[in-house]
Amino acid sequence: MRFLTILAGLALSTAVFGQMRDNQEKELKCDNGYDSRARHCDLREQSTAAVGLLDLDAGSNGGAMVKGWSRNEVLVRARVEGWGDNEAEAQAIASQVYVDASGGRVQARGPQGLNRAGWSVSFEIFVPQATSVSVKTRNGGITISDVRGNLKFEATNGGVHLSRVAGEIVGSTVNGGVNIEFAGTTWEGNQIQLTTRNGGVTFSLPENYSAHFQTETGNGSLRSEFPLNIREERESHSHDFIMGGGGPLIHVTTGNGGVTLKRI
Repeated sequence: MRFLTILAGLALSTAVFGQMRDNQEKELKCDNGYDSRARHCDLREQSTAAVGLLDLDAGSNGGAMVKGWSRNEVLVRARVEGWGDNEAEAQAIASQVYVDASGGRVQARGPQGLNRAGWSVSFEIFVPQATSVSVKTRNGGITISDVRGNLKFEATNGGVHLSRVAGEIVGSTVNGGVNIEFAGTTWEGNQIQLTTRNGGVTFSLPENYSAHFQTETGNGSLRSEFPLNIREERESHSHDFIMGGGGPLIHVTTGNGGVTLKRI
């Protein structure tokens, strides 16, 4: 019996990883967008050993992308930007920004108390697909794709997009929505707990997906492209329903925003 259980677990793991993409393309680059202030941009890269957990604090300004790949190492790419009244000031500020990536923890530090000047760091991080991820941003969005593990996120001003992930998810946003793209036939892992204050939650689901949803919306409604077996009126702000054969609990609470189930 123990042998059969191990085989079943291996088959499930193989199925999950088979759906994930091997992300090798580097997307982050310096973009000279319009700004009335002078800007300076640096791209920095650092490789570190994989430790099974990525803990990322993106700092005051900047978003984060975390991508699973087939290599057994972590590649941290950081776009460091400084801005000020002239190019020399912008470059000097950027040079004072330090990106620390060691022991599974990634964070950015830089000069404080600036007036019209400032700095930001945006991240693109490649991790082994079997990695737990914790990401925090204040002014910037979060994207996590193709990883399996314990996933935690906190975003203050910025949306969150998750695709082809598995494991357990606990996440919250203050000003920004959450979009999750599922793969396979059911959620592979433990429960999902999502909370948004000002923003909706959208799930993109394959045709024959099985799931157990609990949704609570303060100012928002439930919209679905799938037929749902719900006893209450659709206009109710609280729903508990099963799709297909059910699955691990997916619990969603929104303040100002609805919940949408879309077909893919």
